[in-house]
Amino acid sequence: MGSVGCISASDGTVVEEIQAAVSSQHPHHYSLKPLNIVPSGIGPTSVHELLECPVCTNSMYPPIHQCHNGHTLCSTCKTRVHNRCPTCRQELGDIRCLALEKVAESLELPCKYFSLGCPEIFPYYSKLKHEGVCNFRPYNCPYAGSECSVTGDIPCLVTHLRDDHKVDMHTGCTFNHRYVKSNPREVENATWMLTVFHCFGKYFCLHFEAFQLGMAPVYMAFLRFMGDENESRNYSYSLEVGANGRKLIWEGTPRSIRDSHRKVRDSHDGLIIQRNMALFFSGGDRKELKLRVTGRIWKEQQNPDSGGSYPNLDPLHWFSVCRSLITGCWYA
Repeated sequence: MGSVGCISASDGTVVEEIQAAVSSQHPHHYSLKPLNIVPSGIGPTSVHELLECPVCTNSMYPPIHQCHNGHTLCSTCKTRVHNRCPTCRQELGDIRCLALEKVAESLELPCKYFSLGCPEIFPYYSKLKHEGVCNFRPYNCPYAGSECSVTGDIPCLVTHLRDDHKVDMHTGCTFNHRYVKSNPREVENATWMLTVFHCFGKYFCLHFEAFQLGMAPVYMAFLRFMGDENESRNYSYSLEVGANGRKLIWEGTPRSIRDSHRKVRDSHDGLIIQRNMALFFSGGDRKELKLRVTGRIWKEQQNPDSGGSYPNLDPLHWFSVCRSLITGCWYA
């Protein structure tokens, strides 16, 4: 990376040359307003490259630091290199590169997720904030059994879950799963199972796990939507577990995988079963956990008159709900 000298230009000549060079290299991605303060010795190097930190390679934001020889780096990396320039090894001191900061103010850059479909262009200092919430940014792997660092779009993650994590894949909007644990008194903070469902042209992740809630061990099932939050609101789901004439029913909206698995779990947004209730549902001598969790996913339909939505439920579902209410077997 070339050095930057923080000096002032007496006229706009250098600025015009920089603008012409940048426009020819990136005709659609960059714009530069005329300034009286510019980096010297910029040569053929693009302004975008000059704003790249040589240590972390991220874009630099104020305060931008430089050594006595004009080499720059971001404020985060300044502490990491123990106040030594990573290029010439000279002491950095507390010199700000105000010229480069001024140049950054004049730039308009595309979102870094441009290649993934984002068409937006932002002023340099607004770009970072947008990228943190950009709808085109990659998703994190929703697998909760390990700290998986894989990111990507939904088709990529579906393939990753199937091939790398060996997750069960199902097609359809209903499910019926049986969970068995030989020693239910050993509760660990670990995911028991993740199952992916494909319905309505979308993918959903069903989680079931055991963890400590305060001093009490509990079991929890919840659904996450593989997409953004605004789209997840178009769907609802129900979960049901029971035996011996009793049942627990949960209905809700799936959370987006933008929310981490831990965030959803810790918000208790799902079907939570206390251990004593789970053992009651298991029957027998209560020494082995045997839970059968059933459920379904449906798409909310818009009501054209009110603008609201109502669930697309079949008569069998309503019959099941009404029967539960009549017999007093509804637990919330």
